Amino acid sequence: MPTCPSGHTSTSADYCDVCGLPISDSGPAPTPAGDAPGPSEVPPAAPAPSGSTCPNCSAVNPDNALFCEACGYDFTTGQAPRAASSLDLGTPASTPAEASTSLDPPTAQTPTATLTSVAPPLADPWVAEVWIDPDWYADQDSTDPLPSAGLPVVVPLKTTSVLVGRASKSRNIHPDIDLSTDSGISRRHCQLTTDGTRWWVEDLGSSNGTYVGSSVGPLPSQPVTPGEKREIGADERVYLGAWSRLVIRKASPGELT
Repeated sequence: MPTCPSGHTSTSADYCDVCGLPISDSGPAPTPAGDAPGPSEVPPAAPAPSGSTCPNCSAVNPDNALFCEACGYDFTTGQAPRAASSLDLGTPASTPAEASTSLDPPTAQTPTATLTSVAPPLADPWVAEVWIDPDWYADQDSTDPLPSAGLPVVVPLKTTSVLVGRASKSRNIHPDIDLSTDSGISRRHCQLTTDGTRWWVEDLGSSNGTYVGSSVGPLPSQPVTPGEKREIGADERVYLGAWSRLVIRKASPGELT
C-alpha cells in the first residue's frame, strides 16, 4: 500500500487517507504541518548586544558609560586614554587585563614618586636664608598683604644646581627652594649654580625678574638678563617676587646636624 510523506499507509494512491498529503515518489518530503513554522512563527534573530563600542579598544560598554571600562576612553570628550608618564620611574603600565585581574586594588592614598636632582652633591654644606623683606615689598607695589617679617627660613643646599620657584603638582615642579607663599614667584623662577666656592644665579624667564644687589645701599633696579648667569658676590643678595630675599652662605658648624 502507498505510504504518504508522514508515514501513513493509505488505500488511495494520490492523497493520504489519514492526513491528506499528496503521495508522490519525487521531491523532498514536506515538513509535517504541525512542525512547519508559519510566517508569524519564524524564530526572531538573536538580539544585537546592547552598549557602546569603544572606538579605541572595541570593548562593549553600557549605554550610559562615561569612560570605557577596559581602556579608559572618554566617551564624552572623545579623548583617548593618556599614556603612562615617563616619570613613573620605569614601572611599566599595566594592561586592561592586568588591571582587572589584579589582586591588590589601588588605594586612595598611593604615594607619588619624589624626583631627586641629578646634579652632583655639594662637597661642603651650604644653606640659603629665605627672608621676607619689607623694603623690597614696598618697592614692588604689590597688592598682596605682606606676611609677618621675622627670622629667615634656612634651606639646606644639597647639590651644585638649585631650582628656585613655586611648587606645582600638576606640572611636576618641585623646587629645591620653594617660595610658594610669595605670589610674585614664577613656577620655575631662577636657577642657582656653584663650583663649590662661588655661586651664580640665572633667571629662567620669570614674570617679575630676578635681581642681585648689595647688602648695603639702594635696592637693585635692573633685573638679571634671562638666560645669563650672574655671579653672586660675597656681600650680595638675590631679590625676587613680591617680598623674598635670598642669602647664600656656608652652613655654620653643626647647623645641619
